[in-house]
Amino acid sequence: MLNRFIQRAPENFLSAQQIKDVKAGRRGFLAGAFAAAVAGAQAQTPAGDPHILNLPAHSKGLGQPVAARPYGLPSAFEKNLQRRESPGLTRVGAASVSFAPLQSLFGIITPSGLHFERHHQGWWDIDPSKHRLMVNGSDDSLLKRPMVFDMDEIMRLPSVSRMCFIECGANTAMEWNNTAVPTVQYTHGMLSCSEFTGVPLITLLEMCGADLKRGKFVLAEGADGSGMTRTVPMSLIQSGEVLVAYGQNGEMLRPENGYPLRLVVPGIQGVSWVKYLRRIEVGDMPYGAKDETLHYVDLLPDGTHRQYSGIQEVKSVITSPSGGQVVLQKGFHSITGLAWSGRGKVKKVDVSLDGGRNWKAARLEGPALAKCLTRFNTDFVWDSKPVILQSRAVDETGQIQPTYQALRAVRGGRSIYHNNAIQSWLLGENGEVKNVQVG
Repeated sequence: MLNRFIQRAPENFLSAQQIKDVKAGRRGFLAGAFAAAVAGAQAQTPAGDPHILNLPAHSKGLGQPVAARPYGLPSAFEKNLQRRESPGLTRVGAASVSFAPLQSLFGIITPSGLHFERHHQGWWDIDPSKHRLMVNGSDDSLLKRPMVFDMDEIMRLPSVSRMCFIECGANTAMEWNNTAVPTVQYTHGMLSCSEFTGVPLITLLEMCGADLKRGKFVLAEGADGSGMTRTVPMSLIQSGEVLVAYGQNGEMLRPENGYPLRLVVPGIQGVSWVKYLRRIEVGDMPYGAKDETLHYVDLLPDGTHRQYSGIQEVKSVITSPSGGQVVLQKGFHSITGLAWSGRGKVKKVDVSLDGGRNWKAARLEGPALAKCLTRFNTDFVWDSKPVILQSRAVDETGQIQPTYQALRAVRGGRSIYHNNAIQSWLLGENGEVKNVQVG
């Protein structure tokens, strides 16, 4: 059972005048809001706030030593912030997907312990001293020097770090058929963003003497029991973006994220980010692997299959207020969310309060990086009347996030993957926020 997230409304301590001040400018409004908070607290508690006047135990005693927590852990008061499973979503018996709690995250980086999971045959904690990466060619003419690397050899090579998002191709899949799951954690939670560190794959291919003209694709193979293999175009690899990664958010990869080695393919659906990477093969045509021909394909209205659809198109979602949350009182609120595009930088995000009839530009927080999450926010004053909240992203290539009507006109209603339609949240008179579809 999901725990209900209660959104604490800032107007609990604001005067009506301070709410009006938002029209005069955000900086002045926020300064006035703080003054109102202090004044309100004094007016409501003449005797003084006991949490200020009486020193708590932690202000009078000695805290725990460093050795008590050799590896940092979240506060015990944040125990409800966790990945959540969805049994029955995939073909395997045990749950193989967990969703990141987007509604409770700040900024753009997902903590490693809250990164979403997708496993095709469970996760493993592999001994890095025994793990190997083999690089070969489909024939001798495509690769001069087949090589096998151990982890020490890979980690001695010059490394780079990149911040980028990873999104499962099936993210938001249940919404295709109007299955309104309750929260943004379940609608969009197969999405995370990290700083990844590793060696550009092009570096390894050049060391092995790969023919980068005739070798137009590589096959990436993982070491788990699913035999996961994916084709990656050489054009992506030659750009230097594709990494053979061992680091995530400043430390080694977590086991559930592919420790000790995984592929990082920015902007491309997560299934191509092969975990437990054990082999790279250079070839001259797509490989037609099982997860490219039987899975991760969509049936189009004309009866053909949509295959090799790797790019995650421009997309956004409001994370607060969002489904399952409750707005406590009318007045000033901040709307916040995330936007991303597999084609480059997010250029603009618009927000609608009336189901897409009218739009206003949201603020984009920095940094705005290519193929990375971008945080947006905007202010609004709620008068307790029903509101339909939407966000619409535009990327630097000019791609615009579509409505459901526009997306289904092209893709039909039988797809599973790559749903980037505009998400709608209904904020009702009682303050409850629910998942709805509009357009």
